[in-house]
Amino acid sequence: MRRRDFVGGAGVSAAALLLAAEVAGQKKYDDGASDTEIKIGHTGPYSGPASSLGIIGKCIEAYWKSVNEAGGINGRKIRFISLDDGYSPAKTVELVRQLVEQERVFCLFDTLGTPSNTAIHKYLNQKKVPQLYVASAASKWGKPKEFPWTMGFQPDYHTEGAIYARHILANVEEPRIAVLMQNDDYGKDYWEGFRQGLGANAAGKVVKHVTYEVADPTVDSQMIQLAASGANVFFNVTTPKAAAQAIRKAADLGWKPAHYLNIVSASVGTVMKPAGLENGQGTITAQYLKDPTDPQWADDPEMKAWRAWMSRWMPGAVQADANYVFAYAVTSVMHETLKKCGDELTRENLMRQAASHQRLHVPLLLPGITVNTSPTDFYPVQSMRLARFKGESWYLFGDIVSAEG
Repeated sequence: MRRRDFVGGAGVSAAALLLAAEVAGQKKYDDGASDTEIKIGHTGPYSGPASSLGIIGKCIEAYWKSVNEAGGINGRKIRFISLDDGYSPAKTVELVRQLVEQERVFCLFDTLGTPSNTAIHKYLNQKKVPQLYVASAASKWGKPKEFPWTMGFQPDYHTEGAIYARHILANVEEPRIAVLMQNDDYGKDYWEGFRQGLGANAAGKVVKHVTYEVADPTVDSQMIQLAASGANVFFNVTTPKAAAQAIRKAADLGWKPAHYLNIVSASVGTVMKPAGLENGQGTITAQYLKDPTDPQWADDPEMKAWRAWMSRWMPGAVQADANYVFAYAVTSVMHETLKKCGDELTRENLMRQAASHQRLHVPLLLPGITVNTSPTDFYPVQSMRLARFKGESWYLFGDIVSAEG
């Protein structure tokens, strides 16, 4: 196991009014919060098949270190406890129980992976422990009536899948679609949205649909099947390691379909470069964050500030990896949420503040995209734009597309 831990009205007496004022001004705390500290729990894949995403947890840790050096949040330091679950749901359950019942953290933040978060979803809601800004865009994280203690962050997979489907119908004549999908809730959420976007004749347009298991060493056999199907469109629903393999294998096979790559695996640093930049030309994805490889952001003040922060707090990190941008942006939202809590550091108030963001500007979100939540809307980011890979970076095109709320 890897642990990353650092640390009145008429007739009321004057005395009664004074007492009431003192009570109203008292600090309120739940487990994990005090006058000096806020304890936050996290799990992520520092090892295992999704270990390339472990850098998200490392970047979050660095963010909180920088906050602590600047004085913390409302005078309190953040103690961030991050444990390695290896992208194994069973391990996630074990570690989250440890964080809640032994470490007694104030909340869980940005726990990574759809299957991993699914495994702890009911437990955290039964315990009334906030599961905030989940690092997965499954649509299930936005259901406050059923799960009032869980909230996602990014545009949901279901909507993203539907957007790709609509773009295919509008731009590919007689589409014959091949789909590669991770065989879990993560893949299924994309698949359901994609099918909905294709409409009533979805079955006739998808000529081959294959899955892979997260523990599979390669997706070569699946790619051979897809290439042999005669498809002229490829919808690639994978995590980074499999995405890079799929792109490279398609090139080896000489298969050149219109390629749609899910946002999870659109990092230049961890996917496009390992796959071979020449093999990914023309690939389409969706974005809601500024891409660090896009030259249009070279002189952008937010990107410059982020690069300076990265150079100081994560020296040696590959700044072409968009996962660092994600980690910085989502932790900025958590920072703002905690700040809004003031001295009422109860779990109930934390969720209340998380559900009250209106047009919140977050560093590194695309222009025109803000964070908006309410007690009935647990989808903080609901918009994105399409982008096409050209040369060594992604280039945005088209208008902002609103996601489903």
